[in-house]
Amino acid sequence: MNLPAPLLDKDGVRLTVDDAIATVSLTNPDKRNVQSPALWRALGEAGRALPGSVRVVVVRGEGKSFSAGLDRRAFTPEGFDGEPSFLDLARGGDDVLDATIAEYQDAFTWLRRSDILSVAAVQGHAIGAGFQLALSCDLRVVADDVQFSMRETSLGLVPDLTGTHPLVSLVGYARALEICVTGRYVHADEAVRSGLANVSVPAGELADATQDLVAALVAAPRDAVIETKALLQGASDRTLDDQRTAERAAQGRRLRDLAGLGD
Repeated sequence: MNLPAPLLDKDGVRLTVDDAIATVSLTNPDKRNVQSPALWRALGEAGRALPGSVRVVVVRGEGKSFSAGLDRRAFTPEGFDGEPSFLDLARGGDDVLDATIAEYQDAFTWLRRSDILSVAAVQGHAIGAGFQLALSCDLRVVADDVQFSMRETSLGLVPDLTGTHPLVSLVGYARALEICVTGRYVHADEAVRSGLANVSVPAGELADATQDLVAALVAAPRDAVIETKALLQGASDRTLDDQRTAERAAQGRRLRDLAGLGD
């Protein structure tokens, strides 16, 4: 079987596209797909490189772990080659620090775009930044050996890669606070029960289960999916009456399009 040539393959990130389906792979399994600023920039570049034909993005990690989180070199004086260390950033001005963290966050936020659906296929460790990458996706399929953990607080930091909002939305404030402050592992059974994961399967079936879900997502009409995602994304910020209004407007657009009366 001929695999499509990567559109991007750099700094531990590979992007391949097969018609409506894009796959973003973390490609450093020997180091459990640890993350770095260079990897985050590559993730952001992958999002910008998506062709308009893409409807579903699968995020996966090669090897036994999805991602073991931030590369600890970030906390050393040397940092990464050609990069300021986190210690250097801390000594800089607030504006520079804020802008730098915002750039890191951009690597995660594009997965929530309204014109795509994103699916994380998660096995083994998904720690810290790895956990937040999985949380950035709309849906999560997990292997039965998955170990989610938010370790930032135990390191004297806070989760800052956009994972706190979806975590609270999925499991509620009290459970999210407990998970973050204790840094404990959340395993597959709890992940499914609490809403963190859509489904758990044996590790050897992760790829097939993800493929089955993706096929079901692509089967639905694209415009209806986009409208539905937008409705659901905004539901928690709307009153019931506002949500009713949004539903009517979205359905009106769909009916006009189906009748050939759209713009």
